Order: sequence, then C-alpha cells, then structure tokens
Amino acid sequence: MHRLLPVLRYALRATGQAPERNARRVETSALALAGAPTLAVDGTERRRQRPQDAVKQKEHYSGKTKTHTDKNILLVNEQTGKVVYLWPTLPGKTHDKKAADAAEIAYRANTTLDKDTGFQGDEPDRVLTTPPQKAPRQSVHCG
Repeated sequence: MHRLLPVLRYALRATGQAPERNARRVETSALALAGAPTLAVDGTERRRQRPQDAVKQKEHYSGKTKTHTDKNILLVNEQTGKVVYLWPTLPGKTHDKKAADAAEIAYRANTTLDKDTGFQGDEPDRVLTTPPQKAPRQSVHCG
C-alpha cells in the first residue's frame, strides 16, 4: 500500500481528479465547479489499532462505534459523485461539526450543501443548507 499510494496520488493529480486539500481553494476547485453547485458533506470513520498510550486511546476512542478510529470528512459533488475536498485525518472522537468549523471552507456563492445530523448548526455564509430528512416510517401489518 505504501508503495502504491504515491502512484495513486500522482495519477489523480495528473488527471485533475485529486480532491482539494486546502479549504480556501474549494470554491475555485475544478471538481467543485463541475455541474450545479450542489455538494454533500459527511464524515467517515475507519477502525485503527488501539493505541498503547492512554491519552491517544482516549482521543481515538469513538463512542459512536465503540472502537478506536480515525475520521475523515468528505465534501462530495453530488452531480459528479467525485470527492471535492478531503479533510486531514482526525482522531475518531472529533465531532463532525467541530471539524467543519475548524476547516473554514470557502464555498462558491449559492452552493446547496446537503448534510447529515452530525453537521446540524453548521451554516456557512452564502450557502443554502438542507437539513437531513427522516426516512418515512414503514407500516407494519400484523396478521
């Protein structure tokens, strides 16, 4: 994996498909400008080996998944399905909204941003946010 990761990064950059790593350049990113300005933000957790250091254990312990994790938050162009921005890797304990606030992403004006419940309260300037929708209740038939 460590040998091939640099090759993958090079290939993504060469084809213009590499996600932006600088939050200030998101609004001018070619991946964000493709199609209508409709983006989705979401967090994802990956399991990791339990750290030996007690402080790091506490940092990486995710109460949500009951495991030690690393977290990444993604900004995805809903029209193309491509990752526009990739946050740096964070400890699993970090809350999604706190990470989004710290990133200070520069969005293009009039962007529509779909978000899940982890980002409630995150209302960037010049952006229309859509709150998460509850799934319709399934009716249960007894019989």
